[in-house]
Amino acid sequence: MFSKISIYLSFCTLGLVAALNVNAQDIVALSMKEAVQLGVDNHPAIKAKKNQLGSSKAYLKETKAEYLPDLNFSAQNAYGTINGQNGPLIGYRGLAVSSSGPALPNQSWNAAFGALYLTNVNWDFFAFGRAMERIKVQKQIVNRDEADLGQQEFQHKVRIAAAYLNVLAGQRLVKVQQDNLNRTQEIRKVIVARVKNGLNPGVDSSLANTEVSNAKIQLTNAQQNEQEQVNQLSQYLGYANPPRDFSLDSTFLVRNPMMPDKQASVAQGAHPVLQYYKDRIQVSDEQARYQKTFALPTFSFVGTLQGRGSGFTLAPAINTPVAHTGSYIDAINPTRYNYLVGIATSWNFSSLFRTKYQVQSQRLISRQYQDEYDLVDQQLRNQQVLANTRISNALKNAAEAPGQIRSANEAYLQKTTLYKNGLATITDFQQALYTLYRAETSNYIAYNNVWQALLFKAASTGDFDVFINNF
Repeated sequence: MFSKISIYLSFCTLGLVAALNVNAQDIVALSMKEAVQLGVDNHPAIKAKKNQLGSSKAYLKETKAEYLPDLNFSAQNAYGTINGQNGPLIGYRGLAVSSSGPALPNQSWNAAFGALYLTNVNWDFFAFGRAMERIKVQKQIVNRDEADLGQQEFQHKVRIAAAYLNVLAGQRLVKVQQDNLNRTQEIRKVIVARVKNGLNPGVDSSLANTEVSNAKIQLTNAQQNEQEQVNQLSQYLGYANPPRDFSLDSTFLVRNPMMPDKQASVAQGAHPVLQYYKDRIQVSDEQARYQKTFALPTFSFVGTLQGRGSGFTLAPAINTPVAHTGSYIDAINPTRYNYLVGIATSWNFSSLFRTKYQVQSQRLISRQYQDEYDLVDQQLRNQQVLANTRISNALKNAAEAPGQIRSANEAYLQKTTLYKNGLATITDFQQALYTLYRAETSNYIAYNNVWQALLFKAASTGDFDVFINNF
């Protein structure tokens, strides 16, 4: 009996501990810098760019190795006949056998073993810089992929910071809506009591019920918006299972940046996004130079060392069957050797005309990339001007917000007192309640908007430190 009770209590205790752990994981505490670093480390898109860069670096090593000569070793043992026949032929795609022997008057089915041992060297030692141009192309591709990773990380940092601020704003809006609901419920109690005592008309209680219902709807909508923002931030951070909520740094809601007008330390041309577009142009230009080398000839070094063994012996006379042996060991022992050393050149003259248009096409692609670079550069410059304007306006609003909420609180308390004493109508009271709700919303969002504007400036200038090191 006691043992069963003990087991039951043990399971209950384990279940309670597990439940507490789950609840503890539902809310994740996270600072802005931690969120940015976590997202850069974990997001699949960043990992994909890193793998792409690793692939490009590995292919660069392979490209450098392409200049090395081809050194082939070959060994074969075969068994068959050696009937020869006078006449021309071509070994199309290797679909022919290499049988050497005298041209006999009749077919001979005598067969023996044979062997071939071959070492071959082929080296395109000069092609007017083609190999080096190919290496340069791949180096530019590595630079482009590095820039692509850099601009992806930069943009992802901006997205994470914006999502972080949006979650903070969503949480504050939920608080505003909850405070508004609490006020409307408290006031409804007062209104209902006065209506029951005949001090106010019955329509006031209906209006109070309407305000409470509206406040509940607004609270639900605010909670829905908060969860959407939490889900978005979770995606940027690489969470497979998003937490229920985040505990974030409230600094962005209570004060302005230390230096809202801080100048960026990154030159315009060094913007991560512009750097990526610039490297695209350089890759295309290098590819055009590489393609030009295909119009020129290739000089090659060729070297071969060959040994052969055969189970057939020399024929004693012409048109006489060749003696052969069935010994495998004797047949594969090489008895004849040959070597060959030479330099060859090949030039497809018609490639001059094809290459001309390939280079022309590639240069037009470079111009296209240059136009896209100019477009992005222009957009970023315009955004920088807009960012300074947004910061200035956000600072003005942040300066006005405390005074607004102070006045709205005073007006609300005044109208509440007047209404309770029968000196104000329900309409006057509703107007004061709405004004306070609006002021609270503006106050909570004002500082957030300053940080959002500063983040917009960081995104347009390419200097994320303007934002992340300003608090």
